[in-house]
Amino acid sequence: MKSQKEILIIDDDSKNIFALNAVLNAKKYRCVSALSARQGFQLLSDNKNIGVVLMDMMMPEMDGYEAIGKMKSDEELKEIPVIAITAQAMTGDREKCLEAGADGYLSKPVNVDELLQVLQQLIP
Repeated sequence: MKSQKEILIIDDDSKNIFALNAVLNAKKYRCVSALSARQGFQLLSDNKNIGVVLMDMMMPEMDGYEAIGKMKSDEELKEIPVIAITAQAMTGDREKCLEAGADGYLSKPVNVDELLQVLQQLIP
């Protein structure tokens, strides 16, 4: 039996990480998390078992748009699907996230059923 891919949650708010982690663990997903994009990239380079990234779009230092761009231009990371998660659920945001290279888009507060649906599509 092949080991299940892990989900990397990158969010500068630990409460968001905690909530997503709790929901996903309850559904038998394994998660790792980072409080910044820089930390996330460190985890991505150390852990080859990450199958999908949940990326907060509004973070200090490096925001999600920049982080997704960096991932998609990296030979080793570009195949890992990224789901953009943002509280800025305004008209055009979804398109902006997808144009930046995100493979999926969810607005906060995250709808658990929607999240699980997107994950099922992205994690084989």
